[in-house]
Amino acid sequence: MAPQPVPRPPEDIQPEDDDLLDADEAAEEIIDEDPDHPMDDDEDLDVEEQEIQLQNDSAAHFDAHTDSIFCIAQHPTNPNIVLTGGGDDVAYLFDTSIATKEERQQGERESIKPVQKLDGHTDSVNAVTFTYPKGEYAVTAGLDGKLRAWRSSDPSGSKSWSFVAETAEVEEINWVSPSPNKEQENVVALGANDGSVWVYKIDGADKSSPLTIVQALYLHTASCTAGAWTPDGNYLATVSEDGSLYVWDVFSTGQAVVSQTATDQRFEVEGGLYSVACTPSLVAVGGAGGNIKVVGLPQASDQDKKNKSKGGAKQPVSSAGQILASLQAQSDGIETLSFSSPPLNILAAGSVDGSIALFDTAHRFALRRHIKDAHEEYAVVRVDFVRNPQKGGWLLTTAGMDGVVRRWDVRGGTTAAGQGFIQEWRGHRGEGEGGGVLGFVQGGGGGRIVTAGDDGVSLVFMAAIA
Repeated sequence: MAPQPVPRPPEDIQPEDDDLLDADEAAEEIIDEDPDHPMDDDEDLDVEEQEIQLQNDSAAHFDAHTDSIFCIAQHPTNPNIVLTGGGDDVAYLFDTSIATKEERQQGERESIKPVQKLDGHTDSVNAVTFTYPKGEYAVTAGLDGKLRAWRSSDPSGSKSWSFVAETAEVEEINWVSPSPNKEQENVVALGANDGSVWVYKIDGADKSSPLTIVQALYLHTASCTAGAWTPDGNYLATVSEDGSLYVWDVFSTGQAVVSQTATDQRFEVEGGLYSVACTPSLVAVGGAGGNIKVVGLPQASDQDKKNKSKGGAKQPVSSAGQILASLQAQSDGIETLSFSSPPLNILAAGSVDGSIALFDTAHRFALRRHIKDAHEEYAVVRVDFVRNPQKGGWLLTTAGMDGVVRRWDVRGGTTAAGQGFIQEWRGHRGEGEGGGVLGFVQGGGGGRIVTAGDDGVSLVFMAAIA
């Protein structure tokens, strides 16, 4: 049978399917007065690279890391030598002396070449340091729990480094800090995720025990988040997520000479403590919710010093262990603290809320200045005073997750023009794009700032010291 023809609807009757368009409507939809053209991928990348270059104030850069740079340290006698550790499980030594004004004026530039790659870790390297007083050893520590020591063939640290030894007593290491005690050379302390604190003496000439445990301390009940030595290196202050502070007499009794915990409601910081800084007489700790506690340290009178030289014990004065101040000018966690050098008496605090607070330690810790938009809404990761008594002792350098390094003049009152802002340096991606500044060093007088970038790049900025 022949197929029957399909009946067509009358022309004056509309189809039942409302989704179909008539010819006029279809014509209107396809009209495009300003058509978009496909973006050329290479062109897009070129534009992005130009924007980054326009905001790059650095004089040199180091980009050997393939992941975020978590930590940075500077050689104590040759500040040109810098040590970085990153999420790529390695550390690098490199020489920043290439960063000159002439180098910066050149167009295309190559990355600084590493002096040496320090490997051997199986997880992120999140703490590095050089030992005092001469920088004889470079030390790396990681989330693999390993502490590894390296020794240079040259006192300046600019030549090859040889591996000395490693130890692994804990699961993860959070921080490492060298002791400045002149009578205890090449000593470092570390804090672990289990709350323990370890102090090691490094001696590459001792083949039987190149890494010797000086103390192992166990009073913290949660992760030990930060540690700092007093300027003379006699005491070590450590803090923890459990909200506790202990100040240890490392080289004498091995006991805690100051103990403050959350059981004392005056000291309690809900959420824990994450930063610490010391002067000869004070220890300041910072924690969640913008809380800062200041506690007195043991001091020795002239007679006590005489007794100590004869083998007697050091006697603390009445303020030792006392809570001298409870401060809360900022609204979020205190990530970083720094005391100025005399004759200034300033405590600087950097917060997750993006602000910097300056407290006057000589006048009952009064709030001298609160720079609320110091790094906009991005966390302030590090604050550090320039250590230059002749020039710039009043200069505070800060860095944050916005990827910017800034410098401030802390002199003057709360109405200082521009809140004391002097200068800023850009070059890291920042602003929530995974390129914040996770740390920096500025030794050697503050004229050169070297950063550790979350974008895997270390930048060298040249800074004029007024």
